[in-house]
Amino acid sequence: MNIADSEIVASILNESGYDVTRDINEASLILLNTCSIRENAEQKIWNRLKALKSVRKKNPSVMIGVIGCMAERLKEKLIQNDLPVDIVAGPDSYRSLPDLVIEAEIGQSRINVMLSESETYADISPLRLDSNGVTAFIAIMRGCNNMCTYCVVPFVRGSERSRDPRSIVKEATELFRKGYREVTLIGQNVNSYFWKDTGETIGFPELLAEVARIDPLLRVRFATSHPKDLSDKLLETIASYDNICKHIHLPVQSGSNRILKLMNRQYTREWYMNRIEAIRKIILECSVSTDIIAGFCTETEENHKDTLSLMEWAGFDFAYMFKYNERPGTKAAESLPDDVPDEIKTKRLNEIINLQNKISAKSKKADVGKIHRVLVEGYSKRSTNFLYGRTSQNKVVVFPAENCQIGEYVNVMVEKCTSATLTGRLI
Repeated sequence: MNIADSEIVASILNESGYDVTRDINEASLILLNTCSIRENAEQKIWNRLKALKSVRKKNPSVMIGVIGCMAERLKEKLIQNDLPVDIVAGPDSYRSLPDLVIEAEIGQSRINVMLSESETYADISPLRLDSNGVTAFIAIMRGCNNMCTYCVVPFVRGSERSRDPRSIVKEATELFRKGYREVTLIGQNVNSYFWKDTGETIGFPELLAEVARIDPLLRVRFATSHPKDLSDKLLETIASYDNICKHIHLPVQSGSNRILKLMNRQYTREWYMNRIEAIRKIILECSVSTDIIAGFCTETEENHKDTLSLMEWAGFDFAYMFKYNERPGTKAAESLPDDVPDEIKTKRLNEIINLQNKISAKSKKADVGKIHRVLVEGYSKRSTNFLYGRTSQNKVVVFPAENCQIGEYVNVMVEKCTSATLTGRLI
């Protein structure tokens, strides 16, 4: 989402006469687009701002701004210190950035963190940054209404609002015409996408199908799904189109019903398992990834074992795994004790990681000997003699470059694997 937002910001500033530079010493304006999900993400920004003091010293006229979720959460606190911050703009305030720069230059107010109930930036064509020319993100909605007790997102990104589907299809069509071959539809919870206009109602399954119908050569992915909203209709839509990728990211967070209730996840372990069973039944060879939090408030060893057992049962292809990190302003921070000692959180997280590594390795081994259709995305980091791409299941495959071109589809026979990567040869 931050990549997509940065591309919107770049487009807005480009319309006001700015060009993007890769040399920080050339910049007249530096913006740090931020995340507040975890404390570590914010600490990186504080450290980056300290480092930018040297840039300010070399170029006193350079303007420095903090945008995004951290700007929305901390507001005036960002400029009430000795760090070089001139501009603060929240996720719904990007249109005001050109004016904020002017105001900052003359010493006036340079903060805009007003959340909107309608802003989707649907009319702005993003300026693709660091693009490989093959894959792109398309934001289809903003905000979140779920109010998970540990999560700061609803407070920094506001309530859910969906983007006009015509603008989404138009953006995807334009990307395809420019040579892009994969789009990822993104939102805090894409399953709750909803648009109603002149009697027409469009939910996420209908939107997904419309984008898939643009061209069979355009791959379509999406993230992220909430288990409570994952319908059979959506699964049937995915199964109906070859170019809708067979991968679903479905955050579970915990395998314990007691912890899920404290998290206000609005589903049970049994409901989640039912959704996994539905995925396996309706979509052939669909991979599933997840998010898991270790050491949430009051989590016991038994609760932790519930998570481990669910992981083994579900057989997640890969996972994003974290220790619980209390975020100021959330319900958990205000009303639940962060009482699991850090050493216990670390121990449980390591157990989760070690188990997932084994499960991921098993998942990758199952691909050895299979032929996958791979979209070529770029050269391997290790050697320009090799290319990489992803399967429909979102698994990375590395293979000899030979006569392949970035942006084309190739068939690869998988010959070897690690827990993270597949290696193969062209056929």
